[in-house]
Amino acid sequence: MPRLAGVDIPERKKILFSLQYIHGIGPKYASDICERAGIDPDRLAKELNDEELSSINALLDTSFVVEGALRRQVGQDIQRLKDIRSYRGDRHRRGLPVRGQRTRCNARTRKGRKKTVAGKKGVKG
Repeated sequence: MPRLAGVDIPERKKILFSLQYIHGIGPKYASDICERAGIDPDRLAKELNDEELSSINALLDTSFVVEGALRRQVGQDIQRLKDIRSYRGDRHRRGLPVRGQRTRCNARTRKGRKKTVAGKKGVKG
């Protein structure tokens, strides 16, 4: 199994899609990497020789922030928002949506399972 940027990538898929298994590499970056390395995106990952794999690895090391470094950077960015007590940092701290989405009837992914409030419907004011 080929190994790029410390990640085992699937060998039975085209290299264009195998590269996307690396955290921080999406469709655009994968095609850019193939183009800059001079590799046909339709080739299978197992068909690449060691020289081509090392050229991809060199590109990933020099031009892209991927895997652990990217996760660490995102975590530090969120921690900075929390430390400066910004609105977005407060939303992160409370576990609510950060980018302006409504929370009255949606946001279950961020808020978690429903917490039923007893007697809420029966109270008349």
